[in-house]
Amino acid sequence: MKSNSIESNNNNSPESSKDSGQSFLNALVLGLGNILLSDEGVGVKAVEELQNRYDFSGAVEFIDGGTMGFELLPYFEGRSDIIIIDAVKTGNAPGTIVKIDDPPGYFSSKTSPHQIGLADVLGIAAMTGDLPRNISLFGIEPKQLSTGLQLSEEVARNLSQLIDMVADELKAIGIKVQPKNKQLS
Repeated sequence: MKSNSIESNNNNSPESSKDSGQSFLNALVLGLGNILLSDEGVGVKAVEELQNRYDFSGAVEFIDGGTMGFELLPYFEGRSDIIIIDAVKTGNAPGTIVKIDDPPGYFSSKTSPHQIGLADVLGIAAMTGDLPRNISLFGIEPKQLSTGLQLSEEVARNLSQLIDMVADELKAIGIKVQPKNKQLS
């Protein structure tokens, strides 16, 4: 289930893509989850903290996807890369961070409302040719999904590492990432 790089299975060749074969970078970082259900809101909180901690080049957009479903479809159009951050149930210990190598496959078998909606959005994006060339999912295993605004200790402890991993992924795809509070090393 884990991987270091993702290639989507859309059939967009350079000749058929909307950018007429020109290389472009237009990334989306999508945080998912319900902030009212403790660890379920980790994706939304991670996107917020990512923007608080780093400055980024103009080639990336951050979206609080909350529990949206089909409303996310317009955000997929014309993207070169999408990074999704969410709580994921993988059977690992709470707080474990994973990178899923097949987000469409992972979300198609899940049962939370936003994950079912996202599976449909990914399917439609694939059919319309709007699935980006690279799509990845960074997830963290939740401990509690009960009503509450706070993350569990296990998830909160690893949130910083998750944020840094997403920042590194953005750097790897060509986004300029600078810490806001630069400290001398």
